[in-house]
Amino acid sequence: MKQEGGAPGSRQLPFDVRRSTFDVRCSLLLLCAFVLLSLNLGSAKAQVSREYQLKAVFLYNFAQFTDWPTNAFADDKLPLVIGIIGPDPFGSALEETIRNETVAGHPLTIQHYPSPADIKTCHILFITQPEVRHVDEILKAIDRKPVLTVSDADNPATAQVMIRFAVENNKVHFRINTEAARAANVSLSSKLLRVAEAAPSRRSAP
Repeated sequence: MKQEGGAPGSRQLPFDVRRSTFDVRCSLLLLCAFVLLSLNLGSAKAQVSREYQLKAVFLYNFAQFTDWPTNAFADDKLPLVIGIIGPDPFGSALEETIRNETVAGHPLTIQHYPSPADIKTCHILFITQPEVRHVDEILKAIDRKPVLTVSDADNPATAQVMIRFAVENNKVHFRINTEAARAANVSLSSKLLRVAEAAPSRRSAP
């Protein structure tokens, strides 16, 4: 699947970052900017809000910089599903970010999964922090399926997740396990790899 952005247009985000649909080059520039962007938060409530507004835009960009095998979509017009397992930390941010957007002709949609057994059609799976303790069960449920996994935590337990978010020094970073992506037949753009931090592929001892 070739990565493409949606139709031209712009939207004002709540944290004063103006976002529009991009070609691949512009998307990469935005992604790089968010890697370096300091959250500069004044309260715990603001921290959750701004952090997940940023992560919502990251997920949208991950969709643009990922190629799935042709059998991941039964039809060229079926939606690209962003799944969330566990309590949704995004509020309305993710829905607002992907509204009316497409990637390679696929509209973006969100589904919520209470448990690993509920995961059906899914292309990007966001594993929330409360669900990290069940990460082995989650990964087993989608084993050998072309699902891009994204964890909201970066620790030894999530080492086999393909993309792992970390907040360090008031900045949102992400690390990529390329071996896990290859094993699931999910291809990540070299442009995305260049702005990610290197991450070991094997689970290390605590």
